[in-house]
Amino acid sequence: MTTAPAIHVQGVEKSFKDLHVLRGVDFDVAAGSIFALLGSNGAGKTTVVRILSTLLKADAGTATVHGFDVAASAGDVRQSISLTGQFAAVDEVLTGRENLVLVAKLRHLKNPGAIADDLLARFALTDAGGRKAATYSGGMRRRLDIAMSLIGDPPVIFLDEPTTGLDPQARLEVWQTVKDLAKGGTTVLLTTQYLDEAEQLADRIAILHKGTIIQNGTLDELTQLLPPAKVEYIEKQPSLEEVFLALVGDTGASDTNTVDTASAGKESR
Repeated sequence: MTTAPAIHVQGVEKSFKDLHVLRGVDFDVAAGSIFALLGSNGAGKTTVVRILSTLLKADAGTATVHGFDVAASAGDVRQSISLTGQFAAVDEVLTGRENLVLVAKLRHLKNPGAIADDLLARFALTDAGGRKAATYSGGMRRRLDIAMSLIGDPPVIFLDEPTTGLDPQARLEVWQTVKDLAKGGTTVLLTTQYLDEAEQLADRIAILHKGTIIQNGTLDELTQLLPPAKVEYIEKQPSLEEVFLALVGDTGASDTNTVDTASAGKESR
């Protein structure tokens, strides 16, 4: 028997007036895996996440999350997921612990204090739990944001460009957090425009370009799409960056739509 995918997307289309953002998107995400949706600014990554999280309706196609149709069973989908956007949604006036307690209370969970303390420990924030979130570093805020999104133990979590604007050390902290989520059995759909982020985290990588998935596979499968370069007697495997640029047809010229491995801008929605 094969296990049903945690996320199933087939033929999803979305347009905004004359702008065709998604042109028939197809992919599956296995339960307990990290799936990276990789693409340039404006490729449609955030639109996919908004459709899967029931914030936006698709014009065509079908999608299920945790076995529930996103259009017909939106309430069940919302109970099964958590969404973390491109910027940490923490209340800076409150302490880290107070942020967690507040969300637990809003979700009508028992023992919100114990839930908060457990998550502070899980995300290495216990010592900072009594400090206002305004004093947190970028990586700490993002970890707190993800911790808040996990209250209620959702089986599926969407991380929409979670390391946007973070410094290298903070990015490493978030990467470790994401890896720990998957080890705990959480299904993670990660959107990113950072090639190294997809390489480091994802079990599978789908490249979204001009509204369609042009390739979908493991890192090893994607690197096999290009022949290895040979330098004297050393065989060099192509990097994910080389695969990506070859697939989207980049010529090396400056282009505002090219994936930036050094800095990220907010994706057009």
